[in-house]
Parts: sequence; C-alpha cells; structure tokens
Amino acid sequence: MKLFKSFTMLAFAASILLNCGPSSGVVTTPLENIDSLPLKISDLTEFEKQHWGHLDLKNDTIPGMSVDRAYNEIIKNKKGTSTIVAVIDSGIDIDHEDLQGAIWINTKEIPNNGKDDDNNGYVDDIHGWNFLGDGYNEQLEYVRLLATGDTSNPRYAEAKAERQSEYDKYVGIKTNYEQFLQQIKNADDALAKETKKENYTKEDVNAINTNNQTLQQYIAVAKYVYSLDFDTLKAATKEISQGLVDITDRLNYNLNMEFKGRKTGDNPDDMVQKFYGNGNIKPVKDSESHGTHVAGIIAASRNNGKGGNGVANNVKIMSLRAVPNGDEYDKDIALAIRYAADNGAKVINTSFGKYYSPHSDWVREAIVYAASKDVLIVNASGNEGADLDTKNVYPNDAIGTGVEVADNFISVGSLDPKYGSGMISGFSNYGKINVDIFAPGGEIYSTFPENDYETIGGTSMASPAVAGIAALIRSQYPKLTAPQVKKIIMDSGLSLTTKVIVGGDPSQVKSFSTLSKSQKIANAYNALILAAQVAKNL
Repeated sequence: MKLFKSFTMLAFAASILLNCGPSSGVVTTPLENIDSLPLKISDLTEFEKQHWGHLDLKNDTIPGMSVDRAYNEIIKNKKGTSTIVAVIDSGIDIDHEDLQGAIWINTKEIPNNGKDDDNNGYVDDIHGWNFLGDGYNEQLEYVRLLATGDTSNPRYAEAKAERQSEYDKYVGIKTNYEQFLQQIKNADDALAKETKKENYTKEDVNAINTNNQTLQQYIAVAKYVYSLDFDTLKAATKEISQGLVDITDRLNYNLNMEFKGRKTGDNPDDMVQKFYGNGNIKPVKDSESHGTHVAGIIAASRNNGKGGNGVANNVKIMSLRAVPNGDEYDKDIALAIRYAADNGAKVINTSFGKYYSPHSDWVREAIVYAASKDVLIVNASGNEGADLDTKNVYPNDAIGTGVEVADNFISVGSLDPKYGSGMISGFSNYGKINVDIFAPGGEIYSTFPENDYETIGGTSMASPAVAGIAALIRSQYPKLTAPQVKKIIMDSGLSLTTKVIVGGDPSQVKSFSTLSKSQKIANAYNALILAAQVAKNL
C-alpha cells in the first residue's frame, strides 16, 4: 500500500467542525549544542514550504538535510558518475517536464520490437518493468487472507477483526467528509456572494460585519478551514474531494472481500511464474501519482525554474511499477528488487508497506540478493505512528527485532518542518531497532503527473530524500559499497536529544534519541564530507 499520511487528522478536523571530496576549509556542522538552537516561530515563506527539506537546521532553523549547502560548498560543479536509482512504486510519468534527462534507458533493448533483445526475460523493458500489467486497484493483504477462507491461518481472527474495524471506521470518515465538504461548499458560495468576489481572501472574510446568523456560521466555517492551513475554501474542497475518492476506493476495493484486482494472469503465490506484466511503466489512471512524486524528490532537474529540486543531480530513475492502489504482492516486490539489482541499479527506493505478508521470506531473500549485487535499499518506515520494535511491518530486513539478513537496508522515519517538539511527523512510525534515521517527509512539494506539482506528506516522501543522499554519495564516490554508504548516512546525521511528540499525540513524549537506531536526522552536507574521508582511506 502506498504510504501517504493517513486520513485521520483531516477526518478529526471534520468531526470537530461538525460538532461544533570537499575543498579545504569545509567542516561538518558541529553536533554539540544543536539542541539549543532557537525555535523558528515565524511562518514558513512560500519558498521555504516548497523547499524546506533542502534547507539547513543551523542556518535556517528548519530540520532540512542541508542539500543546498552541500551543493554550494562541496559539490559545486562536480557532476560525478551517473547512478541508477530504481523506484519500486506506482507508475511514473516519465514525460514530466521536470524529469527530462533523468529517466533510465535500457540501451540493450530495442524499443517496441516485441523481442527480448537483452535476454533478461522481459520484453521491451526500455525504462523498467510493470509487474501490475493493466491492474490498479487491489485489496489489502489481510482482506486477501480473509478471502481465502482459511480459518486455520493463525492471523485469520486478527485479520477479520481488523477488517471490520477498518470498514466501520472508513464508513464513518466518509460520512464526516461528505458533511464537511457540503458545509465548505455552502460557505464558499455564500461568501463569494457576500464579498462579490469569486476569489475572496482571508482579509475579505475578516472584514465582513454582519448580524445574519447564517452568514456568521459560514464565516466561522471559513475561519476554521483557514486554521487547517488551507489558503482558500476552494483548496480545501479540492483536497477533501480527493480524500472522498480515496476513501471510496478503500471501501470498494481495498476492504472489499469480493474484489479481484490482479490482471497479470499469473499466480501470485507461485514464484516460478516470473515473466508477467509489460513494459508500460507509466500511470494507468489520472489518480496514479505516487511514483511520480517520489521520483521528483530524488531526481527532479535542479535550478531549472520548474517545480522543486531533486536531491541528486546525476541519476537515472528506473521505474518498476509494482505498487497498486492497495497492498502490493510480495512476489511483485521480490522480483522488482531482483530486476533492479540485475539491471544496474545502485540504490532502490521502496515507499510502500503493509502489516501482513504471506511471503515475506521471498522479499528478504531478494534483499540479500540485492546485497550480493552491492545495491542499497532505502525504505519508508510507515504512517501509523507506531513503534516498529513492537509491530511488524513489511518489507523488512529482519524478523521482528532479530538479526538483519543483510547490511544494505535503511528504514526512514518522517520529519515535519518544525524544529522542536513537533518535529516528528504525527503519522511517522519509529523504532530504536527497526527505524534507522529520520528525514523530511511532511508536506513535501514535488512532481505530479501531467507536468503538475503538489505538496503531500508521508514516510513515502522521507525515504526518497535519503535515497537521494545515497545516490549523491554513490555518484561522487562510486567505489564506496552499499554497507559503507548506509553507515555514512547514519553516522553523519545530526544527533538530537530533544523531547518530541510521537504519533501525533501530545501525551506521548519521547526523547528523539530513542526513536531510531542512529538517533539522527539525515544530512547531505555532513554525509558527503564523511564519504570523502572514507573514500580517501580505501
């Protein structure tokens, strides 16, 4: 399942309303006293909102990754070696204006001739492979478990209870959204009429002086919507309408035990059947945007005046369409990892996850295979605000808190642009053992299909930020191995001990140092400096 942040916060808001080698002289950021930095109390500028993940904690008081500083002071005009980053995700709009020149091309394959020119088993795999074929919607994994009717499965009862709980929850959320949306639309129409402006402003609303109780209620609705960080009621209408689509899909497809989404003709429980799907790695529906957003975080053209900047400047994105609108199949993920490793990827980004996995061993075996090919995997930790040391999530490189099967897997938690106690995204999973590091993931601006750009949040966005750092290191210092790059990223981050809220619950306060193995937030500037030192000693 794609790891966007959950519907919970907006649903809660709705219910509330309804109820009432560096050059000489370059040094790392001093880690001592980093916790004593002043808090940023002013609102982020539009530039900061769209770019905050690349800013510097020390200079900007925003917990970004110091990407701009790394380019300005270290990389400068050094392009490095072209590095392939595989994005296992939904389809990617490879024609996007801000991804031009950053898409991998399989030069061993002749386009559209219907032949497997490179003899890798995949016909016309020009930019990667589509393991979903024409499929898009899918059930959640525990719904698939229930659909088998196998009551002997040790997790059957748990899955049944969870499915019922989730179904009831989303029916309620859908009702809240529908009522909230209608209130906003009514308020928007009334305020446009009152101000005689289709695009009225907050100031226009604040200036209304009326004794009309109905109009006063509409003003209250507008002010409440503004308090949720929407600039206009129309923007809120757009997001909530999309939310309704997502919720409806969840009820009709993800949680529907009768739905059959797979269209590839293979048996997903049979690993022998490997060569299915097709070479069309683009989105198959307008709403399929996740992979494009992730790709832009890694590789969007830098400083071209369009959209945002990617973290890495010399990468080629290999698109592996394997994540549907629902839970991914273990078989697809295992084969996608192996495809990436066999076709030259040095970094793989996996921004997806689930909590049931019937063939998790297949995926762990693929992780080990990738390690044998010196491939680093960067993974989103998940969006349930959970402690992963007490709850299993897949994919993973270990069973529970046991021994890791390989040293090439990084799990990433998400940060918000709020240095201080609110720094951890409320949706982000965490874990002293099973999460490795944190990176910007809340409200990230990046590419969307059809030359569009949107701001969304999730650990899905934090993972490609770190994958971008990994690609930078592997580009500038190609002799470094995947385990070395992993260690560099973890060792070079900024250590923090400040107390933070986890799970979006103000009553849940923990020391930042207890939330991940590294106890740090990723930092591109420091990572490149440490990489130079390690490479020098090879």
